[in-house]
Amino acid sequence: MLRMDPGHTRIRTARRFEAWEGGGEYNVARGLRRCFGMRTGVVTSLADNEIGRLIEDFILQGGVDVTLINWIPYDGIGRTVRNGLNFTERGYGIRGALGVPDRGLSAASQIRPDDFDWESIFGKQGVRWFHTGGIFAALSESTADTVLKAVEVARKYGTIVSYDLNYRPSLWGSIGGKKKAQEVNREIAKSVDVMIGNEEDFTACLGFEVEGLDEDISSIDVGKFKSMINAVVLEYPNIKVTATTLRTVKTATLNDWGAICWADGEFFEAVHRPDLEVFDRVGGGDSFASGLVYGLITTGDPAEAVNYGAAHGALAMTTPGDTSMASLSEVKKLMEGGGARVVR
Repeated sequence: MLRMDPGHTRIRTARRFEAWEGGGEYNVARGLRRCFGMRTGVVTSLADNEIGRLIEDFILQGGVDVTLINWIPYDGIGRTVRNGLNFTERGYGIRGALGVPDRGLSAASQIRPDDFDWESIFGKQGVRWFHTGGIFAALSESTADTVLKAVEVARKYGTIVSYDLNYRPSLWGSIGGKKKAQEVNREIAKSVDVMIGNEEDFTACLGFEVEGLDEDISSIDVGKFKSMINAVVLEYPNIKVTATTLRTVKTATLNDWGAICWADGEFFEAVHRPDLEVFDRVGGGDSFASGLVYGLITTGDPAEAVNYGAAHGALAMTTPGDTSMASLSEVKKLMEGGGARVVR
């Protein structure tokens, strides 16, 4: 999508917006490319007009391959197809961040399972890792079917599949709510190797309960969350790794931040960062995911991987926009305990 950012003001009073690109799955691919130096591409559809080409230009600037973008002819008015917009304000202090998506009839929401040659992508092009998630799956009946076909073909060829549950009540509400979310995600979960999500995601999308969970999900007992994860991997033995960020929102600009990862029957916790000062929280979870994926690919060590993810997510929230502006050296410095003193 094209993110429209009103800066320090609010959407309802803005007189100008700064444009960025963004999207849950794309943010992961871009973080892996720009911060971690890995070759990545995006599989999506865009309406072929000037807005679509602007989004493409942002993607190119991020170094992500655009070969697999499916360009849909534009009808001149957006009656049949358009590009999604996401108006996002950062929040400040007691005022939380706010997102207002405008993505009806978007090209991405109309993607169908056979729009892409998955056999070629996974069987011939040698894709090692495929990342997708619950936001895309929730856009329409056809996108849910597309995710299911993609992960099944990926699994057939031994491509590692990661999936961010990313539950959004606003997306599922009009197409069946939690019942539909669980129907779709429980089927997808059968082909997932690395499952990412917080306690609300696992509860809403897969039907697992966390004891004592209420609306204030940031105050969850980590021990109870671990018990739930043990139940998840027992039901889905194909899942090799699960991970989530641990965020306590004190204010929009002050969060406690951490992460936890399960692998091979053990739990690994990242360095906990209390009172992390946040500039723009949107995309922090996606940057965590890209750091986790990088760590798993390059080290195979879940303890190392979860710390790559947590450090990258923390740095991503210090800059504006959905996508990370951090470098690998900055991530490593933070992992090693480096501070915020000026670098000259």
